[in-house]
Amino acid sequence: MIPVAKPWIGDEEVDAVSRPLRSGWVTQGPEVAAFEREFAAFAGAAHACAVANCTVALHLALRAVGVGPGDEVITASHSYIATANSVRYCGAVPVFVDIEPDTFNMNPAHVEAVISARTRAILAVHQMGMPCDLAALAAIAQHRQLPLIEDAACAVGSEIRWQGAWERIGKPHGDIACFSFHPRKLLTTGDGGMLTTTRADWDAQFRLWRQHSMSVPDTVRHQARQVVFETYPELGFNYRMTDMQAAVGRVQLARLPEAVTRRRQQVVRYRELLADMRDVILPAEPVWARSNWQSFCVRLSERCDQRRVMQAMLDAGIATRRGIMCAHREPAYAHEAWSCGAGPGACGCPPATCVRLRESERAQDQGLLLPLFHQMTDAEQVSVAQALRTACAG
Repeated sequence: MIPVAKPWIGDEEVDAVSRPLRSGWVTQGPEVAAFEREFAAFAGAAHACAVANCTVALHLALRAVGVGPGDEVITASHSYIATANSVRYCGAVPVFVDIEPDTFNMNPAHVEAVISARTRAILAVHQMGMPCDLAALAAIAQHRQLPLIEDAACAVGSEIRWQGAWERIGKPHGDIACFSFHPRKLLTTGDGGMLTTTRADWDAQFRLWRQHSMSVPDTVRHQARQVVFETYPELGFNYRMTDMQAAVGRVQLARLPEAVTRRRQQVVRYRELLADMRDVILPAEPVWARSNWQSFCVRLSERCDQRRVMQAMLDAGIATRRGIMCAHREPAYAHEAWSCGAGPGACGCPPATCVRLRESERAQDQGLLLPLFHQMTDAEQVSVAQALRTACAG
């Protein structure tokens, strides 16, 4: 079986985990602090704060910019459901806008029309590692005086052409960027997340909230030469990363450039193998973007049945995944507060079919994620291409 994804983990990660295990400090501690410093330097960010996963990173980011009950956050439905869920965690309403069919990212042209008096933030997604049009979104956010948060869950190592120079996603180019270190990502810590920002006050708030809003971190308390009593001045959360995870993350971060280079080479090979297939549309990469290619998502023509193609490839020993989900089509959102720009409850479309999100739905129904991972061989890529060709021909 050729899997759709596989983490790249070796002996160096195994050795790294032994450091916190031998030290006796296994929860958030010196390894986390070192990982944060190294990640900030890699991304070109002023501040980086490690947390338990990207979902909680999004939650903290939205809270920091002031999103609360009754507010609206403009975002994409065509994303993992955690994007929309993080908005609901704040008691706010996600206002979904459609995507660009070639990049699978939020279409900036639709944003202005859905901004209302209740809009508190824009939450952009770098889908599957492909940078979204940050220049256009940042211009809208600045003009409307709205914070711009980047859901960069998939985009560690991706780059964008910004004011004439290539810069890594996470600098950030909005106000806050949030990353995931899930095993599907190029950099994994098993699970985990990171927030980057230019604002020291927000970074301090993240660090307070992630540890139950404890006034004195346990790392400080344990090193104190006098008795220290901590307080809990506000509601906080248990959103910490462990030192064992951070130790793995430091190794993964050091070889991330190699991982990105390898992915880009594999994508070139896929393009060669699939170039002449009339029923397969290859993903686009704008001239101002350099994707880390976390996933390689092709689009099937309307002549091809997605489920049948996937089953044929599975029968041939090749795992695939359908196009990225749309949150508004999920049962969890059938009776939840969400809007496609017509106002909460005013859309008039059935929950599973929204004419205003047509491209998002088509991307889910026609998209096909092909296997892509660091250890994948050329022979395996050839097998995937041949199986896809046979499945589409059938």
